[in-house]
Amino acid sequence: MHQIVHYLDESGNDLYQSWLDSLRDRVAKIAVIRRVARVEAGLLGDHAYLRDGISELRIDVGAGYRVYFAQLGSMMVLLTSGGDKKSQSRDIERAIRLLKDWEKRNG
Repeated sequence: MHQIVHYLDESGNDLYQSWLDSLRDRVAKIAVIRRVARVEAGLLGDHAYLRDGISELRIDVGAGYRVYFAQLGSMMVLLTSGGDKKSQSRDIERAIRLLKDWEKRNG
């Protein structure tokens, strides 16, 4: 089992939830929700460690969505999400910055 925690910025905005809410592709949105539910049950599935504490869940639907996260013991912090390969490098850099911010504010 994994405890899922959403990254909140300093204003309390949930970047993961905002991204999920913005998805227009209903099939992809459902696939992401189901995938995170499986992770919560302890089933990581298709994922990869990237670098600097950041891993990605790969969702093979639509544009090939990713959910970037940090695994901190049994806690998984959902940082942000991205779309296709075109934005992947930028999304990873953003996830690294968000993790550093989360660690700074949450000890």
